[in-house]
Amino acid sequence: MTERPNPRRPATFRLDDPHVRVMEADDDAGRLARGAIRITPEADPMSMPVMIEAPLLPVRSGFRWGTLFWSALGGLLLMGAGLGVTHLVQDLFAINDGLGFLGIGLSALATLALVVIIAREALSLSRLATIEKLHARALATIISDDRTESRVIVQDLLKIAHRNPRLARARSALQGHADDIIDGADMIKLAERELMSPLDIEARRLVSVAAQRVSIVTAISPRALIDVLFVFAAALRLVRQLAQLYGGRPGTLGMIRLMRHTLSHLAITGGMAASDSMIQQVLGHGIAAKLSQRLGEGVLNGLLTARLGLAAIDVTRPLPFTALPRPALADLARDLLRKNDES
Repeated sequence: MTERPNPRRPATFRLDDPHVRVMEADDDAGRLARGAIRITPEADPMSMPVMIEAPLLPVRSGFRWGTLFWSALGGLLLMGAGLGVTHLVQDLFAINDGLGFLGIGLSALATLALVVIIAREALSLSRLATIEKLHARALATIISDDRTESRVIVQDLLKIAHRNPRLARARSALQGHADDIIDGADMIKLAERELMSPLDIEARRLVSVAAQRVSIVTAISPRALIDVLFVFAAALRLVRQLAQLYGGRPGTLGMIRLMRHTLSHLAITGGMAASDSMIQQVLGHGIAAKLSQRLGEGVLNGLLTARLGLAAIDVTRPLPFTALPRPALADLARDLLRKNDES
């Protein structure tokens, strides 16, 4: 066994005492004279390195042939549909002029609706891309401590949050600190505490409710197909709610992109494997085995849904978790098990 060094007894001394020496922890103590007092300064918490999370998504390099394929295929299908509508209108005019003008009117309405849908999807994808870039810029600013860039990021955050009424007080408080002398990293942390705190509370509630709903429905469902369909629908609804909460408002293409990014993030962070600490704890303590088979399956499905929701929070949140704690699966699992005990 290793012996612990005897702690130094409390003593009083003056800082201007010539016998007091300020030395680093790795300096040689043999240079001290007899009766000298050594003081080792502690590290400044503000100067200590900040833990930065890994990138949410894997970096893809090279030419995207898949994007080129789907874009070309979509263009061909659109041209084929337009050519078919043209032939249809010509055939309608050949039968009756009234039918021809009716066909032109319906074609114009369909074209207008298609343009609006494409514009909305493009705007949705643009909002999601803005949030992803904002997340990456905030990470870079925390590392570089760039004061000017932090102010730009805060203004971009206020633009995203200006439609959310629950953030009115947080927006006014953050705008009041815009001209204060605050470092770049501290400004990002301040924005996270002011703007993300109420949203994180609501996001945790949404994930908890979705996990409880999946747990109960899959526990009482008589068919496995119903379980699969319900879990899939609940996952889509949860991801959409989280994206809307943080300002994403995704469309159909945006939801596909969000689900792909969420699953990619799950794969990076360990995924939905049963080796997850909380699921391992449930299985290791035999809690699921003590329950009925269906109820045990419902608990595990609820935990996996909660894990998916936590990954969706990381993807849809415009700022990284630095000043606020990341929601933990253990807390959601306690709520889930408590809900099942009550039911």
